[in-house]
Amino acid sequence: MTQTDSALIILALTAVATLVLLVTRWKVNAFIALALAALIVGAGAVIIGVTPKGAKTALTMTGVIEVFGFRLGKTLGGVAAVIGLGTMLGKLLAESGGAEVLAKRFAAFFGPKRVILCIMVLAIVVGLPTWFAVGLLLLLPILLTLTAETKRPFLLLAIPLLSCLSIMHGLMPPHPGPVAAMQSFKDAGLQPNMGMVLLWGFLIGIPTAIVAGPIFARRAVKRVSAEPPPMPITTGREGISLPPFGLTLFTILLPVLLMLVDTVAKIIISGDPATFTEQQKSILNVAGFIGNATIALLVSVIFGSWSLGLRCGYTPARVWKFTEESIATVGMTLLVVGAGGGFAGVLETAGVADSMGKMAKDMGLPILLYGWLVSAFIRVATGSATVAITTAAGLVAPVMAGYPGTNIELLIIAIGCGSLFLSHLNDGGFWVVKECLGLTVAQTLRTWTVTETIVGILGLLLTLVVHAIWAALHAA
Repeated sequence: MTQTDSALIILALTAVATLVLLVTRWKVNAFIALALAALIVGAGAVIIGVTPKGAKTALTMTGVIEVFGFRLGKTLGGVAAVIGLGTMLGKLLAESGGAEVLAKRFAAFFGPKRVILCIMVLAIVVGLPTWFAVGLLLLLPILLTLTAETKRPFLLLAIPLLSCLSIMHGLMPPHPGPVAAMQSFKDAGLQPNMGMVLLWGFLIGIPTAIVAGPIFARRAVKRVSAEPPPMPITTGREGISLPPFGLTLFTILLPVLLMLVDTVAKIIISGDPATFTEQQKSILNVAGFIGNATIALLVSVIFGSWSLGLRCGYTPARVWKFTEESIATVGMTLLVVGAGGGFAGVLETAGVADSMGKMAKDMGLPILLYGWLVSAFIRVATGSATVAITTAAGLVAPVMAGYPGTNIELLIIAIGCGSLFLSHLNDGGFWVVKECLGLTVAQTLRTWTVTETIVGILGLLLTLVVHAIWAALHAA
């Protein structure tokens, strides 16, 4: 590492520290804070006299603004449709009563003795297409009902619910963090497969959720005593019929099934593309189109508009109103995701990514551990899992050329695990959990914060083990 590399790393740390103060102490809007942090990095790089790769002249402040805007737009170009469509599908699930339908059937199937398994399956199914907070609010009445009916300690059911919802949000497309991370690697010339991200996410996420959920919950209820909040008052849906269980489940799983089409096709038709027949190329092209995240979610939203809307008795105008209302709730999220990409773009252009890559090589860190550490640092600093995974992926992707033989999808999972690490008072999700579950700050720290810490650490360890096995099999 040179003195310039050290200066750039210090500059990046200063910018992140400023970001923390802006967001946590002075409560500055996250988008504005990210933009200001990017300007700090850019101004420092201009003072140092950094010349970006491929450029003939040194970086200027005008160039910094252009890079920020370009990367913001590029990030949103890859994720905006996916985030918007995923939110629409979650809104239809809520308004139709589909979440309640799933809960009642799952509860009857699993029985009172397996209520924890029931709540975890519900969290996985509902959390896959919906935001963490949305899934928690959807399942809260079910959680309270099951707690009252089974007489189990409240936290014994609440903690497994939180662990599953968190993992779905942090590791699984079409949630914004994983999707934005994939886009960062695509921008770097790599081709992560969304179906494989889903597959690895399930294989690593489920065991992690079991440890961070029911196993930790058994210890937590002995140390933390918490009463469930009052049951929320609900209003009936006059003239609206509930969707059937099978159709609801199929609607929620449809985007996953469509995205897996591309993965299955690539597994069946593998080898050198130059040797493929025209028929094989056509099959791969069709599968790639069907399995595209935007197309899969678009098809699912259109189908859900019927299965969770028109079929239940809603008018077409009301169904489309639901989709408009859902987009209104994610406007700031889209800006934050874009700003995270813009900040990462400025860091990369300033040469921070290369400097951090040199530091990682000097430290001898495996790329998965390096990605996790960067993501975890930003998560703890900013409190945002989405900002953490987006920024970390933007920093890690440009240095991938120095790590041949790395499974990109598992690297994304490792970064996602880092983005879930140690949720505390600067995390909006911390306060959502506290208010929804009626906990004190101390109770939330001893339950939710510990759960997230277990998810982050155990998820990384499992990812490292799986990657070692994959690398051994791949070498053989």
